[in-house]
Amino acid sequence: MLNHTIPHWTPDHGLEVLTFGLGGETFALEAGIVREILDVMPLTRVPGADPMAAAVINFRGRIVPLADLRISFGMEAAANTADSRIIVIELELDGNATLIGLAADRVNEVTVLDVLDAEEPPIIGIRWPREQIHCLVRREGDVVVLPDLPNLFARLIAQGAETATLH
Repeated sequence: MLNHTIPHWTPDHGLEVLTFGLGGETFALEAGIVREILDVMPLTRVPGADPMAAAVINFRGRIVPLADLRISFGMEAAANTADSRIIVIELELDGNATLIGLAADRVNEVTVLDVLDAEEPPIIGIRWPREQIHCLVRREGDVVVLPDLPNLFARLIAQGAETATLH
């Protein structure tokens, strides 16, 4: 059982999530961290920023980094479509509540996943780094990927700290 890897599984084994598509795969985010789902909007590229978060958006007057998880998962870039969305989430990173926009090919639904259908990512036979995935959940003949967002963004936080000490 994976209760120890995701803190918000309920006692009855459920986890409310928002599912979304990215590169033909289905991913899920804990619903509690989702703040808003936006249509694609103008973005500002940040020269020299890490490709995973190379742009920012204006979210209700705040500058919010826009992350593209495709980069972390080694997926090819894709143009936005009418279904593309930005999912604004709030994560605690390095002790701070942080708003982040995530690019998505489409947003599917809010649903409840069952911990009994969840497994840790296998040691071999997976195309993504294991440390980037909390778990895989079987659902309706598909596999839903719960990314390990704090771990995904830890590299960017470390790069930011390193850059700050160089200047």
